[in-house]
Amino acid sequence: MMQFPETLSCPLQQITPFSIPTMNTNQIHQARPWPGFPTSKGLASFGDANCMEQLLVHCANAMESNDATLAQQILWVLNNIAPPDGDSNQRLTCAFLRALIVRASKSGTCKLLAAMANARCNLSIDTHTFSVIEFANFVDLTPWHRFGFTAANAAILEAVEGYSIIHIVDLSSTHCMQIPTLIDAIANRLEGPPMVKLTVPGVSKDFPPMLDLTYEELGSKLVNFARSRNVMLEFRVVPSTHADGFASLIDQLRLQHLVYAETGEALVINCHMMLHYIPEETLSPLPNANSIPYTFEPSPKRSLRTMFLKALRGLNPTIVVLVDEDADLTPNNLVCRLRSAFNYLWIPYDTMEAFLPKGSKQRQWYEADICWKIENVIAQEGLQRVERVETKSRWVQRMRNAEFRGVSFGEEAVSEVKTMLDEHAAGWGLKKEEEDVVLTWKGHNVVFAAAWVPA
Repeated sequence: MMQFPETLSCPLQQITPFSIPTMNTNQIHQARPWPGFPTSKGLASFGDANCMEQLLVHCANAMESNDATLAQQILWVLNNIAPPDGDSNQRLTCAFLRALIVRASKSGTCKLLAAMANARCNLSIDTHTFSVIEFANFVDLTPWHRFGFTAANAAILEAVEGYSIIHIVDLSSTHCMQIPTLIDAIANRLEGPPMVKLTVPGVSKDFPPMLDLTYEELGSKLVNFARSRNVMLEFRVVPSTHADGFASLIDQLRLQHLVYAETGEALVINCHMMLHYIPEETLSPLPNANSIPYTFEPSPKRSLRTMFLKALRGLNPTIVVLVDEDADLTPNNLVCRLRSAFNYLWIPYDTMEAFLPKGSKQRQWYEADICWKIENVIAQEGLQRVERVETKSRWVQRMRNAEFRGVSFGEEAVSEVKTMLDEHAAGWGLKKEEEDVVLTWKGHNVVFAAAWVPA
């Protein structure tokens, strides 16, 4: 049990909780759960990030052990020290508090939590649906996505040099926002622009960021943009979903595999912060090899991610570029997951604090998306928990096991990334780890980019 300041009259576990049949938000922040507990002013000693993390951990432990008494007491403290409009650490803690309340109110284990859930008007997350211009500006706010765009495009351009037809499969959470810059670079090739085929999975996306554009509208805009650069672009949508490891997309690519070999097309698989949505649940292949390749049946040896990467290897792509967040949000244990998420997701809150003013719409949109991620990591389980980010080291092992080998980013690619980072705040940095490049914030790993070819 963590040590609390001496202002507490007795240990938390020995204090009788109060009963609140109904509460409003002001009462949550004003009422004290037991005699002798310090006022809100006396809670300042709880306000550093390490203490907030420990409070969240103890609260999660109490919930998991069905200790409603202790959970209620810690939640009262958290409600008073983590306002939603506070500093970056307070807003981060508030988001985790909110997620814990959602988790507990779904299970109905704590009456106080249910009261809090009814009283807090901000439990629902108001994620924004972006216009194209809004989303372009949103992406440009930080290098979070631009880093991956820049590194991936440099690796792709080098890999497809000399090809007259380039087929790009864009598995991206950013709605093809990377593609215009890539088309610009392709259009300026000395040997003239190639023909570009762009295939995207027609995912029914239920996670942010969201775009107010249909795939048809998106494709039309990209085709017109490519035409303005004298590049012929074919845009195709294959109805497919991350939930089954993009099974129908893989099927379509398999059918075209012989065509790629005969026509000499370059096959580029661009994975930008999308593969971590593929479930980790284990699966078995169906008996009929001609049917859908995956089914949700237990198997100790196979997972969807493993099967997906092996299927990619079977396509013999020219290059696979993998960009994702460098964190581990996969543990089944709630407390381990909370710790890992808290020690990673402070970064987006800290970056926003650095350059976006309080109350700005862009900051609200950005932090709403992070709140959605936190709730998904903490409050959801099973197939509903889709935010299953893995570390770079684990993806490296997965790719090697699927018989890919890493290729290093060249000096030109590294130089382009550095030039892009110069446009952003001083806290952003770049480092190389073996063949890969990693985006950092104040020295902490944020996003990695890795390029792979068949071994």
